[in-house]
Amino acid sequence: MSHTTAAPHRSGEQDVDLTSSGLEHRIAEVSPLLNGNTTGVNGVHPNGLTNDLTNGTNGHTPKSGELDASKLTIELADPNARQVPDEATACSGTETICTDHMITCTWKVSSGWEAPALKPYGPLSLMPTASVLHYATECFEGLKCFRGFDGKLRLFRPNLNANRMLMSTLRISLPGFNPEELEKLIAKLVEVDGPKWLSKSRPGSFLYLRPAMIGTQPQLGVQAPKEALLFITASFMPRMDAPAGGMKLHTSPEDQVRAWVGGFGYAKVGANYGPSLLATNEARARGFGQILWLYGPNGECTEAGASNFFILWRAKETGKLQLVTAPLDDRLILDGVTRRSCVELARERLAGELEVVERKYTIDEVLEADKEGRIVEAFAAGTAFFICPVSLIHHRGVEVQIPMGKTGESGMYTAKIKGWLKDIMYGNEQHPWGPVVTDQ
Repeated sequence: MSHTTAAPHRSGEQDVDLTSSGLEHRIAEVSPLLNGNTTGVNGVHPNGLTNDLTNGTNGHTPKSGELDASKLTIELADPNARQVPDEATACSGTETICTDHMITCTWKVSSGWEAPALKPYGPLSLMPTASVLHYATECFEGLKCFRGFDGKLRLFRPNLNANRMLMSTLRISLPGFNPEELEKLIAKLVEVDGPKWLSKSRPGSFLYLRPAMIGTQPQLGVQAPKEALLFITASFMPRMDAPAGGMKLHTSPEDQVRAWVGGFGYAKVGANYGPSLLATNEARARGFGQILWLYGPNGECTEAGASNFFILWRAKETGKLQLVTAPLDDRLILDGVTRRSCVELARERLAGELEVVERKYTIDEVLEADKEGRIVEAFAAGTAFFICPVSLIHHRGVEVQIPMGKTGESGMYTAKIKGWLKDIMYGNEQHPWGPVVTDQ
């Protein structure tokens, strides 16, 4: 009679750290693709950004079954079939307007990644029993490409998005890949569609890029999918960084949290977002833009909607100016690319004016700082909302009014950080964070 023997462990001990151990094992499996890079905060691999996004490999040649951008096949759409709408029209309807093309690539556990394909934008085909439709085996990324004021096409730190997407896929048992190959596929889509959809006549404009991966195995059953689909689209997105009067936040209700320690708030998976919409819609019905998500019995401030949240205040003990945001060390919040950029720029360029602090802080601390007149400004940071000034926080019937600067549109430091990032994105400042994509 056969039987299964449990892994040995010392008396009184039990291996309960299954998720972290499992993620470490998956990372170890794909580590040969990462060129010796080690896992950084929140599972993001700090590999360097190649300046040539379409050719750089950093020394790794993809093998059979690995994601390989050099095998990309191209089927071009009729360039005259669709006209590029103006930004306002494109963002006014109920459907996201995408560019002429998309990239797709399929994976099977038996054979690995097939050759990716750039082809005309159109529907995907899924069986009703596909894993993603039942078990939330889905993750995605969000980044932008920009038409600079110097006429060039740029991305913004795409290596961070590619690395984070790898971490997200591994977290939900989707296949791993070399992040550099994903970067090159993203750049190729921009290279093909950028000249038409971000023409040089529209400097200062952008497109939103959405790489996503879904489990496609058409078999019911709670299991890691044996088939998957990677796809990348480019689309219009409304500008949301300057709402009239600033962003107004309503703190989360007592009966809901967006993410929790031990969960998956640090991964960009679809399951993070759908459950938050009920409270968000209720807040909007009451005149607020987003939820300020609180966590734990003490009400720790975490994220503003799906964006990271920053508050600038004077420290209670010292009076020193501090830019404060929630930490990454407990894997509760998303390691946002815009968040990371704000932290790094503030530490580099505002070192003599303020201290950047990544720590847990509570809504009671915010209320106390407001009562004592120590709050200077606040903002949300993310790809969609970019740098969006926050003007008000409503908590349990108490309203915290956040200063909006002399112009009434943004605090001084919020505007500085936002301006620095825009200069990098649109080519007013030549910076390694803004790699150029060649126009086709």
